[in-house]
Amino acid sequence: MKKHIPNALTCLNLLCGCLALSLILGGAAFNNGRLVSAAYLIGLAAVADFFDGFAARALGVSSPIGKDLDSLADMVSFGVVPGAILVNLLNAAFSRQPELLKAWQFHSVAVAPTGLLAFLGFALTIFSALRLAKFNNDTRQTDSFIGLPTPACTLVVAALPLILTNDRFGLTSYILNPWFLLGITALLSGLLVAEIPLFALKFKNFGWADNRRRYVFIALVIGLLAALGAAGVPLAVLAYVALSVPATRRAG
Repeated sequence: MKKHIPNALTCLNLLCGCLALSLILGGAAFNNGRLVSAAYLIGLAAVADFFDGFAARALGVSSPIGKDLDSLADMVSFGVVPGAILVNLLNAAFSRQPELLKAWQFHSVAVAPTGLLAFLGFALTIFSALRLAKFNNDTRQTDSFIGLPTPACTLVVAALPLILTNDRFGLTSYILNPWFLLGITALLSGLLVAEIPLFALKFKNFGWADNRRRYVFIALVIGLLAALGAAGVPLAVLAYVALSVPATRRAG
């Protein structure tokens, strides 16, 4: 029975991703309420993704099938879904700038170049696939990561509609700027495959000496979310990268 617990959590991750995707693609017009619901589902998927690995290690039931299933689920929840959110946001951002919506004519067919540019959001999906394939075949990533993990990347993207729905800091004009969104897409895509060692939230014990960075990071996350709400999520991911740098320099 216990051997099925990690896979059940992985399947919950996948189900949340599928439900989130159905919400994102459920309407022709931009609907931030759907994206917000999708963001919460992705949050649940991230929790399930964390605990499936934790359960597998705790129960001693890790298997190659479980590892492959985890990557397949992650590809949906943390690959396809964030790309779809970005495409949705890019379409909304371009529609706010009518001067960018002048159509080009190709063989008597009007094509809005910005409609094509919006699909660049799926670049994140492609780089997520590369990141997951790299992870599955990189023996260096057993106790740490090389490059930004796909769940962390996705949480940054999922935070954007949450910020829009309760914008306490006047960030809407920045988030719904197509060039900002394209910049975020490029930055996150690069971080996914960058040769940057990052620590993992895997506790072999709970001592301070072995987990100093993990405890500092958890405290920072709690503080940022309490103070800034969803706007604290991108800063938390930035803090994650920054806290990994000192360890990388010592290792070098």
